[in-house]
Amino acid sequence: MARSTDQNIAIPGACSVSQRTLVLLCRADPRPVGFHRRSKATGEQSRRRRRRLCLIPTRDASQMTNPFKRLLLFTAKLGYQTRSFEDAAHKLGVPLLYVTDRCHQLEDPWGDQAIAVHFETPEVAAHTVMEALRGQGDSGILALGDRPAAAAAYAARGLGIRYSHPAAVEACRSKLRMKGIFRDAGLCVPWFRHLPIDPPPEPVLLGISYPYVLKPLCLSASQGVVRANNREEFLAAAARIRRLLKSPEILATREAHLDHLLVEGYIPGREVAVEGLLTDGTLSILAIFDKPDPLEGPYFEETIYITPSRLPESMQRAIERCARDAARALGLSHGPIHAEFRVNEDAVWPLEVAPRPIGGLCARALRFCLDGASDPIGLEELLFRHALELPGWNSPRERMASGVMMIPVPKSGILESVSGEGAACSIPGITELSITARLHDAIVAWPEGASYLGFLFARGSTPEKVERALREAHEKLSFTITPGLPVEHPATHRMTNHGN
Repeated sequence: MARSTDQNIAIPGACSVSQRTLVLLCRADPRPVGFHRRSKATGEQSRRRRRRLCLIPTRDASQMTNPFKRLLLFTAKLGYQTRSFEDAAHKLGVPLLYVTDRCHQLEDPWGDQAIAVHFETPEVAAHTVMEALRGQGDSGILALGDRPAAAAAYAARGLGIRYSHPAAVEACRSKLRMKGIFRDAGLCVPWFRHLPIDPPPEPVLLGISYPYVLKPLCLSASQGVVRANNREEFLAAAARIRRLLKSPEILATREAHLDHLLVEGYIPGREVAVEGLLTDGTLSILAIFDKPDPLEGPYFEETIYITPSRLPESMQRAIERCARDAARALGLSHGPIHAEFRVNEDAVWPLEVAPRPIGGLCARALRFCLDGASDPIGLEELLFRHALELPGWNSPRERMASGVMMIPVPKSGILESVSGEGAACSIPGITELSITARLHDAIVAWPEGASYLGFLFARGSTPEKVERALREAHEKLSFTITPGLPVEHPATHRMTNHGN
């Protein structure tokens, strides 16, 4: 497969900092820097925010691992993923302060003392955090999700906390920008082009060989990613992505580049994921996850992750090298990363690198052996220890094979019932089943969807046993999904039907 040779591509939203300069910047010690956009918050709003800000210690200060440290958790929403981090904070006795995307006009509507920001303006969000925390001592920073990571990077830079440079994190928000950086660094990248979603991109079909993949520039979890094998499929996929990007749900996110899509050559081969932890530019590989289901399209909903990898050792080392090269090319230097790769007999192809941990509940598939501890610790605690510079952040992963199934959505509609949970949990090797979709809520299948029905977890002596347990347990589950009725959106007056 040929690599991209398009050297004149214009990348919308590209950072003004050159990638060479960025890599040098990321090697410097972070220090507070000036804020170069005017905050939307008035002086009185900032003073009121500081007066009411109250950290919630999870234990009495005398019982804390370090009573002078606290963690800022940047997250777009509070839910099942954040509860796992709350548990880790309680175990460590570390105060946890949320920075979350919500209305800042209401006075703490949820009673959780979170700092309210808007992640679509990350520098303004960072300034809000800096104003609220002025003079309040030492902190660590973590971000859950792609949008919060940029605000976290700006805040860390302003507060003098070790974290990846904001320009590096911003580069990860655009698939187009990332592809260009990988190409310029000499990594294996298929040909790619970006196109406006209006008018229909018929001219691009000239001189391009099939198959290829169409995807939005900014969405995650394979949302909107479609393979096309001919002209008709290309036009149908482009129209489908256009409808998705113009939907009220997506427009409400105010993401950048919703008027463009990316077209790239399809890469045959297997797909793997890498969980890693950067410390001052050095990447530690926490796990390589195999994805045993073939992700060949037309949609790319992920299902099973299993570690340790069953790939040959030589291939695993090549994946690790590619992960380090990709992180270095982007300028990422500190904090967790989640990376996706395609591997075949030709090479290792980096798909994406995100400056955040693995999403959803998938972190529960990883446990680490802390010296002196009777039980393994989870990824959440490991990340806390790293962010707060506490001992044990470099603990090795347990030897047991483990895996997670992100329970796929078979069709769009209303989830009416779930059955077979007891039978699924009785399968040897299954350690947990969590149905995260709520009954009577709308669920959306891929490519429009981005949320799973739930998560299945398994452990065993070998990856093969783990995979078998997950598949057998999934067969025991049954979901009743009824068609959704069209609903008029109150603002746009468009009729939506939950992806049908």
